[in-house]
Amino acid sequence: MTDEDWMRHAMRLAERAEQQGEVPVGAVLVHNGKVLGEGWNQMISQSDPSAHAEMQAVRAAAAALGNYRLLDTTLYVTLEPCSMCAGMLVHSRIKRLVFGASDYKTGAAGSVMDLVRHPQLNHQLEVTAGVLAAECSTQLSAFFQRRRQEQKAARQQGANQASEQAGDDD
Repeated sequence: MTDEDWMRHAMRLAERAEQQGEVPVGAVLVHNGKVLGEGWNQMISQSDPSAHAEMQAVRAAAAALGNYRLLDTTLYVTLEPCSMCAGMLVHSRIKRLVFGASDYKTGAAGSVMDLVRHPQLNHQLEVTAGVLAAECSTQLSAFFQRRRQEQKAARQQGANQASEQAGDDD
């Protein structure tokens, strides 16, 4: 499978996150063409701020292998990892990171900072950025646009109910 194929797999995992009301980010960890671990954002459903897609995929792979060192593996993720996830990728010795959309607010694989290739750390990852970037960005943008529309509708409904109640008091 190609990088694009694996990224599409990660995008399908991101859809699971969205179905659970989570920010749609998906990740898949691969070794020699075989899936070792999959994950999607679950911070809300697990009440765990570390339950990012990357963390979930790496935890699953490490548990399956019985080893936290995930040598010669590639992680595909729809959004550039944050600093927490980037640090975990370095510690787990993942060889290669492939991500879709850049994160210009918290990205730690080249956008805001570059922890995964920092020369003073004991391990650096190979990075391929921008694989299916437009599709990954659209998936995220559409989610946030829907969320804003839902919040606006809820505020409007609340205002209408308050107005009706005020009218009942007359």
